[in-house]
Amino acid sequence: MSESDPTTGEPSPVRKIIHIDMDAFYASVEQRDNPELRGKPVAVGGSAERGVVAAASYEARRFGVRSAMPSVTAKRQCPDLIFVRPRFEVYKAISRQIRDIFAEHTPVIEPLSLDEAYLDVTENLQGIPLARDIALNIRAKIKAETGLTASAGISYNKFLAKLASDHRKPNGQFVISPEMGPAFVETLPVGKFHGIGPATAAKMNALGLFTGRDIRNQSLEFMNANFGKSGAYYYWISRGVDERPVRANRIRKSVGAENTFSTDIDAFDALAVELRPLVDKVWRHCEATGNRGRTVTLKIKFADFEIITRSRSVAAAVAGRDDLERLACGLLEAEMPLPKRVRLLGVSLSSLHAAGESEPQLTLGI
Repeated sequence: MSESDPTTGEPSPVRKIIHIDMDAFYASVEQRDNPELRGKPVAVGGSAERGVVAAASYEARRFGVRSAMPSVTAKRQCPDLIFVRPRFEVYKAISRQIRDIFAEHTPVIEPLSLDEAYLDVTENLQGIPLARDIALNIRAKIKAETGLTASAGISYNKFLAKLASDHRKPNGQFVISPEMGPAFVETLPVGKFHGIGPATAAKMNALGLFTGRDIRNQSLEFMNANFGKSGAYYYWISRGVDERPVRANRIRKSVGAENTFSTDIDAFDALAVELRPLVDKVWRHCEATGNRGRTVTLKIKFADFEIITRSRSVAAAVAGRDDLERLACGLLEAEMPLPKRVRLLGVSLSSLHAAGESEPQLTLGI
């Protein structure tokens, strides 16, 4: 059984793709390490008064608590919610353990975050014929070595593997075969499609597109006309077709850091002080990965939760930490005086590439 290449119409070899997703990763680590938290609703990040939830345990999710939710909203929905400060160094160490387990089966690993990754096991290092058995082995070893559970989706492309990993969460796995793929997608609400956010889903609904079948009934020209360069992607995934390869050593397009203050701030000097540890964090990532970028973005969230972003791109990659701080401070200074007090600042660096790749680095004369 094979799928067709949408660009040539020729049959493509059936790939074996696994999407591994750790179950409530940050919260599960905290429950593992602190028995008093087990079985209780836990939110990692934020506090009862400020900030946002970085991760929620399954006990908290039953109350509707989700990542990126404001802490005050989460506490309102779950009065017994326990907030825990994140321990990112611990999460990173466990993520490296998990990545080592993946590497025992395939070198073709595309990490998406600390807690999820795609694996291409079409040809695997242990010669296991069925991808579902590879996924079972990986999940069992993760449990044995870390005490944590993972879910897995197995399919012939990345889009369906990602959908499949959500289908049996937590601590389960699901296979979408080539025979199942198109039918599985056709009944799926467009809001459940990976890569379709709330705004795009609302636009699709306004056009009468509610399910995969609705998209499949449209022409490629219609999808391109209404959704630009993403139109072709939506057109093909509605048919269960996704030719994107699993990209080992994928370079992140951006890296950022942000912080919610305990007290709202409006003075430039105080905000500039708050920028420094954010710049430090972003630059540490650049140093660790060897990546550099050309676009600096400043994110400001005001006390009333309004968010603005300001960006500046430069001709060559930002060469040093001090250059990054000068650019970020320059974006902040350009907004002064601010109309309202600030509750959160964020800094990100994008247009990333490996150091020395494509263009020379240049110290900014600012």
